[in-house]
Amino acid sequence: MSRPVRIEFPGATYHITSRSNIGRTLFLASEDRAIFLNILENVVQRFSWLLHSYVLMDDHFHLVVETPQGHLSRGMRQLNGVYTQYFNRHYRLEGPIFRGRFKSILFEKKQYLLPVCRHVLLNPVRVHTQLGFDLYHWSSYKSTIGASANIAFLHTEDLLSALSKQVKTSRRKFRKYVEAGINEVSPLLGRSNQVLLGSPEFLKEMQPKLQGARKAKRAPKQARRRRSLLALFRSVESRSRPERNDLIRKAHLDYGYTLMEIGKHLGLHYTTVSKVVNTSFLGQKP
Repeated sequence: MSRPVRIEFPGATYHITSRSNIGRTLFLASEDRAIFLNILENVVQRFSWLLHSYVLMDDHFHLVVETPQGHLSRGMRQLNGVYTQYFNRHYRLEGPIFRGRFKSILFEKKQYLLPVCRHVLLNPVRVHTQLGFDLYHWSSYKSTIGASANIAFLHTEDLLSALSKQVKTSRRKFRKYVEAGINEVSPLLGRSNQVLLGSPEFLKEMQPKLQGARKAKRAPKQARRRRSLLALFRSVESRSRPERNDLIRKAHLDYGYTLMEIGKHLGLHYTTVSKVVNTSFLGQKP
């Protein structure tokens, strides 16, 4: 079976999940989860995402993301790529830690934002049946209902305003709404074409975008060729080190070049390139 197409456009809202390779754990310690959230915060800020909810499980994570400016794939490449580099360097490992591409479902925000976020936030309780709703630290649930500190990069306004204009009332209603959904069937089971979830009107509206994504997927690789390293690093010798480092991050995170490819082109060891890529996301000094 061919992999699903990716529909991307400004203003789209997605359920996203990404899983570890078979037999691997994404988060071996609380520090790993904290680092991941730090990277996520930077991605949200850089690509102007609206992060409605999230949960980090042992071997996968879920996000509910709105992309006012598009850039879903670029943001996810950055998120998974930078975290992979951190994880492998920290634990002295090699190779991919994620199982292929991330999965995304484009859904109709007005009708499905609440049920999709509830589905995401109920993951820990469904997996750990003895776990109380307020006891799982690595999700956006407690912050959304006001039971923990505010998460600066979390956008809760749309979720809460759908229930009440009063913050306290909306938080109370959201808590009851989530708890009442423990036995509900996942709304994602109603998706169409593997990647769409919404009303008949929404699905009809998305058909041209779906067909366009399929056409783009079938297009010859030459027609979708990325910018060359030669073009990216033209006159790099005359640039400052910070400017060169920005270009290195752009080549890896925006255009998908490997650390080895960039290092070979610039005459740098790939570990040097890795440090440059990680600098802006892990709070390290260049």
